[in-house]
Amino acid sequence: MEERSLRVVGTDKTFFNKLTNTLNKLLIPTQIGINGMRISIKRNALIKAYEATENIEDASKQDAIEKKYEDAYTAYLESLDKYVLDTIYKKVKNDTATKLESIALSQYYGIVQLKQSEFVEYKYRKQKYLLELDKETVMNSGKAKVVEKYQQFYISKQDNLYKGILKNYSIKLADSTNVYDSSKDSTYVKIFETVEDYIKNVLPLKINDPKLAKVAKEYEKYEKFAVGKLDARDNIEKNMILLGLSRNLFTHSLPLVVAEQCYMKLLKDARCLIQDTKIAAKREKAYTMLLNLIEDYNIRLLATKVYWENAKDREIFKRFHEKYKEIEKLKELDFIEYVKQKEILFVKEDIKRIQSDKTDYSRLVKYYKRKLVDYGVMKELKTYITQHQKYQRHKVSARI
Repeated sequence: MEERSLRVVGTDKTFFNKLTNTLNKLLIPTQIGINGMRISIKRNALIKAYEATENIEDASKQDAIEKKYEDAYTAYLESLDKYVLDTIYKKVKNDTATKLESIALSQYYGIVQLKQSEFVEYKYRKQKYLLELDKETVMNSGKAKVVEKYQQFYISKQDNLYKGILKNYSIKLADSTNVYDSSKDSTYVKIFETVEDYIKNVLPLKINDPKLAKVAKEYEKYEKFAVGKLDARDNIEKNMILLGLSRNLFTHSLPLVVAEQCYMKLLKDARCLIQDTKIAAKREKAYTMLLNLIEDYNIRLLATKVYWENAKDREIFKRFHEKYKEIEKLKELDFIEYVKQKEILFVKEDIKRIQSDKTDYSRLVKYYKRKLVDYGVMKELKTYITQHQKYQRHKVSARI
């Protein structure tokens, strides 16, 4: 009797589960419709409130208008959050979700997990995620006026959210000196990933703005790395371009001291790549990339540095910069000589920098010296036999 009773209960349970699942599948389209309508209403109210903040004529009403916008924005986000939890979650649970919806839910819970450990990042990333989710709906609606109005709000809000995320990372690095700190590698990686995410998803929406003419040229360089499989050298070069773009797009969110640390990481990666690459052709390409990175670091960043913690470092850079400017004069007169002299200057400068580094760059220094010998800057004595019948070769260098 007990076994029979258990079987009956089990059968009933299975029956009711099937019935519930069937009802859920029938109700999901209705829930989508209701949630979609709710989101549409909140979105329209938000756009209207946002436009009001852009055209405030009476200063006495500014606080009230801005509060209305903040309330509309909060209500809009809540409706999107409800859509994820009520609709996408149930569709995934009932195996009726598309692949994109399943990925969207996975991303949502990935962000929610940050709440306990990284609340500031969670706060910004959740807003960013919900806006991205609804942007696709708006863009696919085919309503040109709605798209145009929403896009203005979307760009403005996403700009602020990305700046908040990057500023949070900058604070994490603020307790370091301007020397690259390998213990914070994950934060450097997150900075590059966040800047790239912005350049892929937000920048194209406003790239035609005349104010971004300089950025547009750098963006064209980045596009070459946006497709295909990238090797280690490509990734370093791509990150160098991203860092250059960030100096224009996120000047205050990624202050110079943080950008300098990011450059230090890229320089370390590039130097190690040359040391570890055994194929000559690939090593030469990595070497060319490192020279470009050294120039980018010195001219784009250090040349704009106003405050120096170490006066000696400032004097060293001033001497380097004077030599660089002298070499620049050769560019129009003798381009080949210009390229040669610039390379020699960069190699000599980098040898000085890495001599006191904790990382063992002995193989790189050897490679550098070989270059200087080829250019006639260093001399190499012929092989001779010592009293112990051992062959030795000495290099005598010019002042480096």
